Amino acid sequence: MNDVAKSRLKVGLDVPWVTSWSGEAVLGVGPCASVGGRLAVRQAERPGFGRPNYSRNHLRRQRLTVARMLCPMCGEPTPEDDRWLQTARRTTAGILRARSFAAALPPALGDDRVVVDAGAIAPCHLACAGRAAAHCPHLQAHTSGELIAFPYAWIVLPLMVRAGPTHVLDSTARPASAVSFLQLCGITTETDRAWRSRAPLTSADS
Repeated sequence: MNDVAKSRLKVGLDVPWVTSWSGEAVLGVGPCASVGGRLAVRQAERPGFGRPNYSRNHLRRQRLTVARMLCPMCGEPTPEDDRWLQTARRTTAGILRARSFAAALPPALGDDRVVVDAGAIAPCHLACAGRAAAHCPHLQAHTSGELIAFPYAWIVLPLMVRAGPTHVLDSTARPASAVSFLQLCGITTETDRAWRSRAPLTSADS
């Protein structure tokens, strides 16, 4: 891995801070501070070496953007009044529950509450939004150009994977669940009384 050349592209300017590079190999599973010491999929840290993989976020940097509200473009913290999403969609808590997120959502959150499903993309600064759209081909293909203001309340939904003994760095003999990415969901103050008409059909409905 040491023979991977350093790119002329600048991290945080030409390439989003959160983007994974070809010089950053996935290392396996082990405790990670990005999720409070829980088991997580780990990856080498060599931003700027090799080629940027715009369609793939670096595992640890992605988790940090969500856990610490860091701008995925520049890597700096975002203040409450300057958090913007480019690929998010508005939905309801009930629809998310119907899509297998029931265990991760607080029971007190009503099914009709409007939420902003950001996926695995943390909000960025307004000043960084234009730069991200200009420099990230993957983002260009998955955004309408509309910016959505991120709400003041949110929940984090860990995306888990199963890791066998050969992937666990501390040689644990049993398979373990590990965090891959952190998914982000903003909670608005709005409700949608007609949310059931937009909910996906389940096997019980068919």
